[in-house]
Amino acid sequence: MENTTTSNKDLMRIIQLKFPRLSKGQKLIAEYILKHYDKAAFMTAAKLGTSVGVSESTVVRFANELGFSGYPKLQKALQELIKNKLTTVQRIELANDFISEENALKGVLKADMENIRATLEKINHKTFDEVVECIFNANKIYIIGLRSSTALSEFLGFYLNVILDNVKTVGYGMSDIFEQMINVGEGDLVIGIGFPRYAIKTIEALTFAQSRRANVVAITDSLLSPLASKADHTLIAQSNMASFVDSLVAPLSVINALIIAVGLREKEKISTTYRDLENIWEEYQVYSYKSLKDKDR
Repeated sequence: MENTTTSNKDLMRIIQLKFPRLSKGQKLIAEYILKHYDKAAFMTAAKLGTSVGVSESTVVRFANELGFSGYPKLQKALQELIKNKLTTVQRIELANDFISEENALKGVLKADMENIRATLEKINHKTFDEVVECIFNANKIYIIGLRSSTALSEFLGFYLNVILDNVKTVGYGMSDIFEQMINVGEGDLVIGIGFPRYAIKTIEALTFAQSRRANVVAITDSLLSPLASKADHTLIAQSNMASFVDSLVAPLSVINALIIAVGLREKEKISTTYRDLENIWEEYQVYSYKSLKDKDR
């Protein structure tokens, strides 16, 4: 009978608890899974063994040591972990093992660099180009990202609004989410942004958009994401972080790339818009135009 405590969300903590009693080879596997569980979830036992420098049989014994009848059961538990992700409390506990006050800066920056590198490898360039086309072909564009993804949706909405005139950022406010999307329909584009832990309202908004026959784009961390299942096009950006804070660096880079790709096709319009904006900003003193030298005079 399978050890139910080693399924899904408790798996990472159990690996940590068993770590001192593991063999040297098994400890290498444990360290790899704790840091790269998203990759390990889709590796065969042989591939995982090669990645950490141990034999396939060592990987199988590692799975047995955790209470699984075989490696496929461990792999399934890892895949479930990705779907459900970790609670905030569990992420805090994991962070204590990999990021300390002394190495927080270096640890986080290195993790973000890895997220960008992995995103560059994973992202589908054809899908990216298709999303750019969707943006230009849409009658109206709705952007929704809630909770920690609000910063991403606001950023995308802010810059697309400068370039285009048919963009609406949907979020919490005086009106309900669905009231803000009441007119969405065929020919419109809804861009949903969400990373673990996924906001239910965002998923519901994409379901609503689908029911209205709008085109749906998801910017999320995996094709297993609940946002991806609601989307016609999915852009993958890795957001792994062994911490209670979401890593949004790679998603922001993908969004930056989208904005620039759209802007490059509207260069003349952007130039005119920004010339007008510069005059307005200067007239109404939106930005400081004085240097420190000027201040001292």
